[in-house]
Amino acid sequence: MLAHLSMPLPSTRLSFPTVLRPILFYFPKSSSRLLPPTTFCRQFTIFRVTGRKSLFSSAGRLRSTVACEVGGRLFSGAASMDSSAREGTLSLESMTDNLKNQRLGNDERVGLRLEDLNWDHSFVRELPGDPRTDTIPREVLHACYTKVSPSAEVDNPKLVAWSESVAELLDLDPKEFERPDFPLIFSGASPLVGGMPYAQCYGGHQFGMWAGQLGDGRAITLGELLNSRHERWELQLKGAGKTPYSRFADGLAVLRSSIREFLCSEAMNSLGIPTTRALCLVTTGKYVTRDMFYDGNPKEEPGAIVCRVAQSFLRFGSFQIHASRGKEDIDIVKALAGYTIRHHFPNIEKINKGESLSFKMGGEGSSVVDLTANKYAAWAVEVAERTAYLVASWQGVGFTHGVLNTDNMSVLGLSIDYGPFGFLDAFDPSYTPNTTDLPGRRYCFANQPDIGLWNIAQFSATLSAAKLISDEEANYAMERYGTKFMDEYQSIMTRKLGLPKYNKQLISKLLNNMADDKVDYTNFFRLLSNVKADPSISKDELLVPLKPVLLDMGKERKEAWISWVQTYIEELVASGIPDDQRKVAMNSINPKFILRNYLCQSAIDAAEQGDYEEVKRLLKVMERPYDEQPGMEKYARLPPAWAYRPGVCMLSCSS
Repeated sequence: MLAHLSMPLPSTRLSFPTVLRPILFYFPKSSSRLLPPTTFCRQFTIFRVTGRKSLFSSAGRLRSTVACEVGGRLFSGAASMDSSAREGTLSLESMTDNLKNQRLGNDERVGLRLEDLNWDHSFVRELPGDPRTDTIPREVLHACYTKVSPSAEVDNPKLVAWSESVAELLDLDPKEFERPDFPLIFSGASPLVGGMPYAQCYGGHQFGMWAGQLGDGRAITLGELLNSRHERWELQLKGAGKTPYSRFADGLAVLRSSIREFLCSEAMNSLGIPTTRALCLVTTGKYVTRDMFYDGNPKEEPGAIVCRVAQSFLRFGSFQIHASRGKEDIDIVKALAGYTIRHHFPNIEKINKGESLSFKMGGEGSSVVDLTANKYAAWAVEVAERTAYLVASWQGVGFTHGVLNTDNMSVLGLSIDYGPFGFLDAFDPSYTPNTTDLPGRRYCFANQPDIGLWNIAQFSATLSAAKLISDEEANYAMERYGTKFMDEYQSIMTRKLGLPKYNKQLISKLLNNMADDKVDYTNFFRLLSNVKADPSISKDELLVPLKPVLLDMGKERKEAWISWVQTYIEELVASGIPDDQRKVAMNSINPKFILRNYLCQSAIDAAEQGDYEEVKRLLKVMERPYDEQPGMEKYARLPPAWAYRPGVCMLSCSS
């Protein structure tokens, strides 16, 4: 069975810029705040109107909305307008009335108290659970979860930071953050009324090797709730104490790693990248012993707990663990797959023969895959496409996850489990933020697309082992990953350069130049929008817009950059796009602010001394990564020399 689960990486590889070989890469086509794959929004057509996202519903009525994207899905409380709007004939009075009604609807929205949240514990209700409720480390068989309560010791816990946008997702009144018992509830010291806490059972491949049962070793889900928009959200405390899946660990978390998780969850969402979210961060008032570098020098650090929020925390490993246990547990894979489709992929349930979702694989004489004939195959394809979209989004902003084990891969296509992550500073395709990953750099930046495919292969093999999909359908899911990823990658890189079409040679040469000179990834693309489409600019002036990031270059390297900029200007001239319009478009895809590791560390250093203001300031800056934000320029600076020391630019898996 395990041999079947360890499907090798498919031999088919894609062609990429030489600096990135043998690595996959891909990216997206839609607005600057990356929209999800089309399969996410089957019932809508997406388009842009003067900075507002609008949707045509399947009924043909225009819905005007300021939409919000959460975890790769588009949500809105839209006001319907009549179809004349599509033809530009909507009267000013009608528009005013509709906008007034929309504002009134928003103003009348009443936030809920914690005691009034609308709980609906479908995971516990519909899936098999562990008959035991103790936290003794053990193998949990024939179960998807164990009911267990938070047990972390606390002493005068304090609220460090919170996200009002996440509170809005939950219909939670932001005034609830002011409650004196709020830190007690979200440290797990006091129960959350209506909750039904549990820890999930899952397994996974770690660094390419099957690790068996893993599970929520320090995360405890408080329960699921339904908001007023009929969206399902799970609340989970990370660092809340021991569970049966803790093995030899203490189930706790430290302030250092909790700040990083809280800030990155919210920063990624603001970048438009599918992610789990974070409602709040509290200190426990207790200390936790950690050996950060595994070098025999443990020290005590402040304890903390993050409340994570996601529509689901299901992972590839949630399915793998049951398939790995053979015939006795294979039915659980099917039950869990059915549950996931029912609650999180309702579009799959609605597929019918009329949609003609049949695809021919490969070349001449190859088989045909009909996605309307098997909902599990359609689901596998959508998981593959969501994963491709996610990884492409990471590559676009220079994000490196650091630990892409299959237990850290969300079936919803969300960024999940922020451990030793890092955004690129100097462009280095081999960069890994994980000290544990150093020997082979399996999870380095450039390898992420290939690892995404490898993980999809393991997920597809799991569904094949449970006889939910055929080998042909598994292969097609992997093929779709490759196609989707390449489409998205090319589109993102094209838009990052402000061009109307993909130019492989130009982008390949650019990435080689950036790697040779270790150019700051984020600042380079932000400054690139200042280059003018003017072929008459002298050679001496060509690099002026990029001077802040092209540092300490000799004559040969300077000539290489001049040559590239000249070619780039030729492309800009041929595009015919006015400089001012191009600059706006490029600045909406190339962020000015990213959550650099040294910024996190500065906030951590202050917080460990009891000063949480820098955490809050950093959160506010990262909520608007594409805006100029006058007065906040220091958060976009190149990293100082100390940023490259161990413990800042690189961390261990336990961090």
